Amino acid sequence: MKKRFIIAAVFVPLLFIVMFFLPPYVFVAVIAIICAVCAYELQHSIGVKDKERISIYVVFSSVLIPIGAYFDLGAPVFTAVLLALTCLVFIEAIIGFGTIKRITFGQILITLFGGALLPYLLSNLVNLRNMPDGRLFVLLPVISAFITDGGAYIAGSYYGKRKIFPQISPNKTVEGCICGLAIGTAAIVLYGLVIYFSTLYDIKFWALILYGVIGALATEFGDLVFSLVKREFKIKDYGRILPGHGGMLDRFDSMVFTAPVIYLLVIAIPAIIVY
Repeated sequence: MKKRFIIAAVFVPLLFIVMFFLPPYVFVAVIAIICAVCAYELQHSIGVKDKERISIYVVFSSVLIPIGAYFDLGAPVFTAVLLALTCLVFIEAIIGFGTIKRITFGQILITLFGGALLPYLLSNLVNLRNMPDGRLFVLLPVISAFITDGGAYIAGSYYGKRKIFPQISPNKTVEGCICGLAIGTAAIVLYGLVIYFSTLYDIKFWALILYGVIGALATEFGDLVFSLVKREFKIKDYGRILPGHGGMLDRFDSMVFTAPVIYLLVIAIPAIIVY
């Protein structure tokens, strides 16, 4: 637990500086790197780790998608990347069929998920940052995911008694999930109070509560989804790049669903009114 808190104490402030203070292109570069590392970790740990050419395709694809979002070309770039990656991986499968380099259909799907869908979902962070006063909006999924995850972890460690999905995530408890939901929602509302008293923006707190609840649920769902994948493939962590957390994907798994959910909420039900 000590390593986990040390890494969080260093990593989270650095991410905040990148999101809030540095130019948008720096933020996009960081998100592209995060997407590439997450995609590689997924590919390497449960995909076709012995086929380095496909790993290169995956990394390259996952970098292009957030860059496309930055230039407001998210949909066409995603379509082009998905098409190119699909063609390339099927070419590899055709060439390798019947040999020791054979690629299964399941491995093809993992490649497409890691190289296209995963970065596409995370690229909603870029979409939020691109909005007017996007520095305020891009913090919403980050606060929701990290605070919910941290609150659930701490509460579950100290007060958790009833296991909720023991076969998928042995350490996840009902108490931890409830506390994570409450703490994550409270953090979003507190963020709204900070904006309300430090800016001239109008805040709809009922909408922020909705953001908090749905964002926290998306966070816990994302954590369960990627825990399910780990159980299916019998791995402990996706990587070891972040001591105490595992890999980059172990840290950002909850963000995969939280980022697009918050982006849709910001579009459909504005809570921070920018004049």
